Amino acid sequence: MNLLGRRAGLVLGVAALARPARAAGPAGGAGGGAGGMERLREVVRPLPEFSFNTAEGVAQGMADFRGRPLLINLWATWCPPCVAEMPALDRTAAALAAEGFAVLPLSSDRGGAAVVQAFYTRTGVAHLPVLLDPRGAAARAFGARGLPTTIIVNRAGQEVARLEGEAVWDSPAMLVTLRRLAGPVPETATRT
Repeated sequence: MNLLGRRAGLVLGVAALARPARAAGPAGGAGGGAGGMERLREVVRPLPEFSFNTAEGVAQGMADFRGRPLLINLWATWCPPCVAEMPALDRTAAALAAEGFAVLPLSSDRGGAAVVQAFYTRTGVAHLPVLLDPRGAAARAFGARGLPTTIIVNRAGQEVARLEGEAVWDSPAMLVTLRRLAGPVPETATRT
């Protein structure tokens, strides 16, 4: 399939996953009161093998984050629902950083780090790393149907949940759910 065909397929996937904006419910946020939680599908499966690059061009993979809970977000700056949820992902990264939780926004933008960094600067994103997956290796490995797709990984290195479409990641209920899905905190005290 040529580049135009792949991009068109991904855009159709985004359109299929995007939900019309609704008025905020009691808990606030897009998609009613649940902020997208109603679309969070809990599963337990092993992580696929894939790699992505940092802004500096350093290849990374899941082994680089062993033992840490992860929120892997597949996104692009040209994807409206992706753009809409990035500020909440940024706040989520800040809220969960002290607990060892890593938010990994894997951008499929073909323009590279400059495009993502310009977006971060323009929108005030300050707590997310610039991570690049311009060939869509992660999306293929996870079998993502469109953007955004978010995968939650527990401390044991298993996919434990997935959400297709945008969500209010920093809502109090979602933060509680992410902490639960992360799994038990390893015991750090030494025994004598």
